[in-house]
Amino acid sequence: MLHWLSMGGYWPYVWPSYLLTLFAIVLNIVLARRALRAAKDEARRRALTQRSDT
Repeated sequence: MLHWLSMGGYWPYVWPSYLLTLFAIVLNIVLARRALRAAKDEARRRALTQRSDT
């Protein structure tokens, strides 16, 4: 198991790369959800504004 974790001596390059990739994926998901929530809020706001104008 330790041999696998050490990645043949390349662990200082491999594990930070995995962590950076994981961080980028999580950040992408968080930002996409935030943008979706903002778009839904904006659509609701516009729909309510349009109803009150008619």
